[in-house]
Amino acid sequence: MQDLQTDRRHFLIAASLTTGTLLVGCASPARQQTRNGPLALGEGQIALNGWLKLGPGNAVTVVLARSEMGQGVHTGLMMLIAEELDLDLSQLTTEYAPIDKLYGNVAAMAEGLPFRPDDQGLLARSMRWVVHGAMRQMGIMMTGGSSSIKDLWTPMREAAAVTRATLVEAAARHWSVPAAQVNMQSGQLSAAGKTPMSLAQVLQLLGPSPAPAERYTLKSPEQWRLIGRWTPRHDSPAKTLGQAVYGMDTRTPDMLYAAVTLAPVRGGRVSKHDAKAAGTLPGVSGVVVFEPLHGGSGGVAVVADRYWQARKALASLQVEFEGGPLAQASSESLMASIRSAIEAPDDGFGFWNAGKPLDILATSARTLKAEYSAPWLAHATMEPMNCTVRLDRNKATVWVPTQVPGMAREAAAQALGLDSEQVEIHVTYLGGGFGRRLEVDVVAQAATIARQFPGRPVQLIWTREQDMQHDFYRPACLARFEAALDGQGRIEAWYARSAGQAITPGYLKRAVGLPGGGPDKTTSEGLFDTAYEFPTVRVAHATVDLPVPVGFWRAVGHSHQAFFKESFIDECAHASQSDPLAYRLALLQKHPRQAAVLRLAAEKAGWGTAAGTAEDGAPMARGLALHESFGSVVAQVAEVSVGPQQQIRVHRVICAIDCGLPVNPNTIAQQVESSVVYGLSAALYGQIGWKNGQVQASNFHDQPTLRLHECPQIETHVIPSTAHPEGVGEPALPPVAPAPWSCAACTLVNPQVS
Repeated sequence: MQDLQTDRRHFLIAASLTTGTLLVGCASPARQQTRNGPLALGEGQIALNGWLKLGPGNAVTVVLARSEMGQGVHTGLMMLIAEELDLDLSQLTTEYAPIDKLYGNVAAMAEGLPFRPDDQGLLARSMRWVVHGAMRQMGIMMTGGSSSIKDLWTPMREAAAVTRATLVEAAARHWSVPAAQVNMQSGQLSAAGKTPMSLAQVLQLLGPSPAPAERYTLKSPEQWRLIGRWTPRHDSPAKTLGQAVYGMDTRTPDMLYAAVTLAPVRGGRVSKHDAKAAGTLPGVSGVVVFEPLHGGSGGVAVVADRYWQARKALASLQVEFEGGPLAQASSESLMASIRSAIEAPDDGFGFWNAGKPLDILATSARTLKAEYSAPWLAHATMEPMNCTVRLDRNKATVWVPTQVPGMAREAAAQALGLDSEQVEIHVTYLGGGFGRRLEVDVVAQAATIARQFPGRPVQLIWTREQDMQHDFYRPACLARFEAALDGQGRIEAWYARSAGQAITPGYLKRAVGLPGGGPDKTTSEGLFDTAYEFPTVRVAHATVDLPVPVGFWRAVGHSHQAFFKESFIDECAHASQSDPLAYRLALLQKHPRQAAVLRLAAEKAGWGTAAGTAEDGAPMARGLALHESFGSVVAQVAEVSVGPQQQIRVHRVICAIDCGLPVNPNTIAQQVESSVVYGLSAALYGQIGWKNGQVQASNFHDQPTLRLHECPQIETHVIPSTAHPEGVGEPALPPVAPAPWSCAACTLVNPQVS
């Protein structure tokens, strides 16, 4: 058994290595706001920092350092700028940020430590300080972890406030009035008795290289006119009219298209091939063999003038593959390894320890046990993997829908034999990310193929089947729970152990070449960091080394550990003949924030009243779940019926969320709805199976997503808050599986259970 206290020295060293720094690397300055070094400026443009540019014609350009994959982050970031500059969103234009450490995501990386949210001990505080400093130094550009608004809440508002103060000071000097008498509204500056000036006119006063203002003031909440208000998405018109450019929409002159055949066993490689017949077909420009790259599979690409020509020519290839590390593996054999780990005497790393729960369990007169499992899951983004690359002598251009532009650039440069500075990245809209586009295997493949066709852009597009069968999957997991109950059914001891693969070590190795030392928080998150209060507790996870490629999936470990935890809480409530709501509230005496969210969801759902009947006359029941992830607290109540074949139908989901200050309630509601649909799809239908090392699912006919007629009514209730904004893109997913299953299992499938 290991835990954070008994293994402190190893953990400190490993965590430091993982983040690429030792303690001496943490004395780094805060993120710089007053430089325009990364930005290329056009004629007449100025930039007082790396986050926005001013130009002729009152042009204000917001520099966006996060990828838009449907979560509405571009609108949110534009709102931060527009608020401090007193502009409407319609007055802003946008461009993607260049690759630079200034735009690194500190929040997402820094929250990957295995400490409970309320742990303020010396070790926890020290390691948070270490990692925050390390992430500032490394400056990894990344969109994920529900962190974009959280991470950029202060930097982007400060950037706009500095710009505003600089403009106001210039106008004040020109008018010979105090800066306090200058007003700025909708792109105009004014003062009593003075002729108003536009931004463009003040820009002329500043000159080409102005010094930013030394003093600035952020608006107070009472002054906000955009933040906190329901605001339409900036990207909606373009997406509605079909004008938005996704990766697959990239078109450049003289483009070639690549279709590939990949090793059927994940991680396999080409052993023999004959491309003579394919090479003679109309439009075919060539055939390229590539090795497994960045954790992917080897394969053969056909490159042609048209994509369909390339696809058709694949059938003429003669290819033989040799299996990878998964050869002969099956779902049964892989799960057997996980089961062996959970049955071993050593329960793994202890993420949460208090008291001696095992001693209490051994002597308790009343105990409860349960076992839960979760399968491997594919991301199944709507836009399959793709990338376009053009090599021009000593430079290259890449168009790609990615969550990690810096890593994508490095992967392309490595495959092309260039320095990273010789590669220019254009990030397109992402047709879904969910963590899959944190990987760069497809970028490396596209660059390897394009290297053989210098001067011509080559667009690689995977099929849906390849996307499904060559993913980096959500890990499968097995969990066992034990609880000791006193005479009133209250929990005296809580013991939870799980077993499954770890994501972070493999990802760090293939993505940035770093060792993945120390415990991986994602294996047990959602279980060890719960707000529920137990007198004695141990939560542990045993990491299982398997050849299945695993990656970050929406909500990561929370996606399954929430289901395990909330299901067992329901088991305890049922065993004690307690109301599930009251039982949970009794476990939250010191956590009023979580209790308030739970009460709101129950109130809005009409908890305690009859759920009624479904459209087909089937009786409905209600279940609920509470979960905290990515800094936000979510409670959900689900209204469910069960059909004659035991099929579960979710009719209504009522969601309450405390995500800190709600920047845009519109996108919050959209992300809750998205999370419910994505989570229910996984809970009802998601499962990746293996046979002879090959994934058995191939497309949406055998890995369905929720259809329109199956989609429940979804209600979102946002709790007002003035706290720092927290995550929104993922927190509503974890509770959507346990909420309906609790009532379906207890009340409907088993009618004898009340």
